[in-house]
Amino acid sequence: MTHYKTQDTFLTPSITLKAMIYTNVLMFIISLIYSGKSMIISLNPFYALTPSMDVLNFLGASGRLPIVKFEAWWSLVTANWLHGGLLHILFNMMALKTVAPLVMKEFGLFRMFSIYTLTGIAGFLLSYIGNVYLTIGASSGLCGLIGAALYFGKSRGGQWGQLVYKQTSGWVVSLVLIGFLMPNINNWSHAGGLLAGIFFGWILGYSEKRKENIFDKLLAGFFVGLTVWLLARSVIKGFLLIYS
Repeated sequence: MTHYKTQDTFLTPSITLKAMIYTNVLMFIISLIYSGKSMIISLNPFYALTPSMDVLNFLGASGRLPIVKFEAWWSLVTANWLHGGLLHILFNMMALKTVAPLVMKEFGLFRMFSIYTLTGIAGFLLSYIGNVYLTIGASSGLCGLIGAALYFGKSRGGQWGQLVYKQTSGWVVSLVLIGFLMPNINNWSHAGGLLAGIFFGWILGYSEKRKENIFDKLLAGFFVGLTVWLLARSVIKGFLLIYS
């Protein structure tokens, strides 16, 4: 009798990446719908399709304003899924499509999502400490993924490790240049995400050091549940606030 090894093909790196991108896009569309006439429509690419700051605030933007005034500590999670304009989300989703597959390949998709969430929290927490008034964007978690990949490349060594380290070092240099040259860039969240990514890359380890186990799956499952609940709650509350 021939025995075949079956695999769970439901949750794949491709599906995981698409789910993350679609969630970001969905939240951006919702923020535009809720903004209505308050949405900024401009020919300036930096401000094209900019949601209302009030809408972003109750949907889960982070920073000194929501945390100090409204004690919205939950915004440390939700801000990672909101964006302030068309160019903002396009750049971040293109970066996510580049960085996330590399981290999933070396850390596994469960650890990738945990790193993305934890480093997003770290980046926005540092933004709060740095007195940033209002902040949003996936770049905090993206910088975390870059930090984890940077740690992997340096730790692993060899031809592949050196290649990854060289590539991610280039990304870090680009982040620094963008932070100085482009307007409204939150360098606090970039720095916090990057450093946290190196830290959690070391703490959680990559696949060549240890395979993903039940702890990694439970941790990622917890963060998925928490993220979905917090985003859904803010969307429902916003709907009731605007249309009731």
